[in-house]
Amino acid sequence: MLNVHLIVGARPNFMKAAPILSEMRKRPKQFSPTLIHTGQHYDAAMSTQFFDELGLPQPDYNLGVGSGTHAEQTARIMLGYEPIATGMPPDWTIVVGDVNSTIACALVAVKLGIRVAHVEAGLRSRDRTMPEEINRILTDSIADLLLTTEPTAEENLRNEGIDSRRIRFVGNVMIDSLLANLRSAERSDILSRCGLESREFVAVTLHRPSNVDSPETLSRIIAAMREISRRVPVIFPVHPRTRETLRGIETGDITLTEPLGYLDFLRLFSQSKLVLTDSGGLQEETTALGIPCLTLRENTERPVTVEMGTNKVIGTNTERIVTEALRIIESGLEPNNRKRPPLWDGRAAVRICDEIIAASS
Repeated sequence: MLNVHLIVGARPNFMKAAPILSEMRKRPKQFSPTLIHTGQHYDAAMSTQFFDELGLPQPDYNLGVGSGTHAEQTARIMLGYEPIATGMPPDWTIVVGDVNSTIACALVAVKLGIRVAHVEAGLRSRDRTMPEEINRILTDSIADLLLTTEPTAEENLRNEGIDSRRIRFVGNVMIDSLLANLRSAERSDILSRCGLESREFVAVTLHRPSNVDSPETLSRIIAAMREISRRVPVIFPVHPRTRETLRGIETGDITLTEPLGYLDFLRLFSQSKLVLTDSGGLQEETTALGIPCLTLRENTERPVTVEMGTNKVIGTNTERIVTEALRIIESGLEPNNRKRPPLWDGRAAVRICDEIIAASS
């Protein structure tokens, strides 16, 4: 039996970890998992509610690191995880995604001689101003097993000199959560609460520092959203990071809400006409559901979402956002499920567990 530490820290991690933990619990003769929450996302809307809705149990450990600078947060996570990893060394530490918790726990584990598996390895934006890009590169360079979501990720890793024997294409485990929870999300009343009709509104998410920490950039995006809202309703669940910068910016007819739970948000974007986002995960989820998505960044680390035709990377210029959004709104495009990427089939967690078993022999 393999003793495994499964690390989560931020909201995107929860959707990726839930199917893995569920699959491991179906294999009690193969896995003994310990769930460790670093506390990087710690308020109810960003953490507790997601645990409940995804069926994640209370973590075995909560490091409670909270917010801080990148250095402070990373250091606190390392200091919190090291005693656990030393006191009960696992066979594997599994880290997911690209947040500070990912690199912090991977670094602790590898220095203790614990094998590290990185779920969602090999994604690259080529933009080193993104903290997530640094976390990805560093985690991949020290992980023992690199579990990829799309073929280009393996190509990236090989180009960086990673031994192909460490790389496994397993598909996208976030889509496991998406497909498993679509029916449950149908019970959400978020559309009626917000006065929305299915396929007759635009959903927006923003949280990247480059977008929400700069009043100038956020003002450009909000100006575009205000113009779009003249044609169709625009709903914007506001990430905690965005609240302060948004003060003093005129939002017009945009509907602003508090952060939503997983099922409410799944229902919201899955019924939208169009999604505007700077989120990597939402690019993937809209691709899996065939929903048009405009990414408000200059690049993406998930090129398969563009290759599938559902996502377009357009930057933050006001006029371009409006032009691209109105083109989709006025074209009458409907969701198209025919272009789901390979292995985005709801069984990535099964393959992840199989590969960890294989790598352990």
